[in-house]
Amino acid sequence: MLVPFEDLPEYSRIWIYQCNRPFTEAESAAVKAACENFLANWTAHGSALHAGVTMPYNRFIIFGLDAQQGSASGCSIDASVHFIQGLEAQYGVDLLDKMNVTYKQGPHVAHKTLKDFKQMAKDRAVNKNTIVFNNLVNTKAEFEQAWEVPASDSWHGQFMK
Repeated sequence: MLVPFEDLPEYSRIWIYQCNRPFTEAESAAVKAACENFLANWTAHGSALHAGVTMPYNRFIIFGLDAQQGSASGCSIDASVHFIQGLEAQYGVDLLDKMNVTYKQGPHVAHKTLKDFKQMAKDRAVNKNTIVFNNLVNTKAEFEQAWEVPASDSWHGQFMK
């Protein structure tokens, strides 16, 4: 059952998929519609899951699930990953590689491999105050409070001297 992402409770589980490039406005609208269609029909053991989607910066796809209304099973999580893989193929993007870092450079959102980000930290091209996207957050409350944070407040801080 599709619910507006903003209406999901704070304890809702989230999954963050970061894109290696921004979606165009047209792509973003099509991807969001596809995600909404998927979530409207997402089930676990035949029961509808209460889930929503948001797409900040046209660069992230974030699914939220109210687990108190029904938790995702292994099969339903597999279905969501399969759906995301379909988007990767359709749009020629990378959404599942967790070895990438997305961060802000002024008003822009940038995306680098972890190796390149580490080198940038070494070269002081990014620092502890660089705003990073901490995609390890697990709940909507964490997402709202600790997703966009200075590198020093995230796992990224380990690369800053």
